Amino acid sequence: MNYRVESGLYALGRPDHRSPVLVTANYKMSFDRLREALPGRNLWILVLDTKGINVWCAAGKGTFGTAELVHRIESNGLVRIVSHRELILPQLAGPGVAAHEVKKLSGFKVIYGPIRSTDLPRFLDSRLKTTPEMRLKTFPILERIALIPIELVGAFKGGLAVISIFFVLSYLGNVGEGSASALNHGLFSALSILMAIVAGGILAPVLLPWLPGRAFSIKGLTTGFIAFSFIMAFRLNGLTTGAGRLEMVAWFLLILPISAFLAMNFTGASTYTSLSGVKKEMRWAVPFQISAGMLGFLLWLGAQFIL
Repeated sequence: MNYRVESGLYALGRPDHRSPVLVTANYKMSFDRLREALPGRNLWILVLDTKGINVWCAAGKGTFGTAELVHRIESNGLVRIVSHRELILPQLAGPGVAAHEVKKLSGFKVIYGPIRSTDLPRFLDSRLKTTPEMRLKTFPILERIALIPIELVGAFKGGLAVISIFFVLSYLGNVGEGSASALNHGLFSALSILMAIVAGGILAPVLLPWLPGRAFSIKGLTTGFIAFSFIMAFRLNGLTTGAGRLEMVAWFLLILPISAFLAMNFTGASTYTSLSGVKKEMRWAVPFQISAGMLGFLLWLGAQFIL
């Protein structure tokens, strides 16, 4: 996540005062993909300091914004380097940049290019004209799957600690029933947490278009219910011992909010919502998830140590 380049003005090929100026983020993959898409071209690349975040996410967070763009124009002396007054920005930078403010403050006109860097050669050769396909952002299953590994890494960093805590507490709470039974309870708890992570971190993005609701938290609740159904089937088939009704209610209140919370991590990478929509959803979804999770944990403790 600290994969970044220095902000500033870069030369691709042998640009001169008439060469186009393309603007991008200082996330290194964004910078590399831009250069790879333009072999044999002579142009300038203005890199903004987006704190190592890609264009779309940085625009939503405000780091790829009007103030940063104007600052980089001035600090790199762009008015002395190029004779024209045009900047080509990726379309996904739009949420963070007010083009009229940039023009007012710097004198440079903002031109929004295509969404994908691979379309830039055609865009430049057609005198900065885009086609409808260049303006369309899709989110097919392969793109959704590509996001899963990094989300799982983040989820498992905290998840392994949680799994360990539940395993130990479950084992200690049932050790009076014998070592085998206590171990079975501990493994069942670890499996339940693992299934919650799989539901929110894998099932939610894979099944995204087919899950009900527009809010990601609702979609995550659905995959959480699928995971809970699997756990319930695991119990009913006799593959665990002693998981009573109260404990299963507790797991229902734990698995669903965990899955819903993890599913919300994909909001910033999707075409399904906006920054304002994400903020609105978080205001009601996160308190609900915390409340349900706390209640579930208390019921689970009661099932282990009291009843």
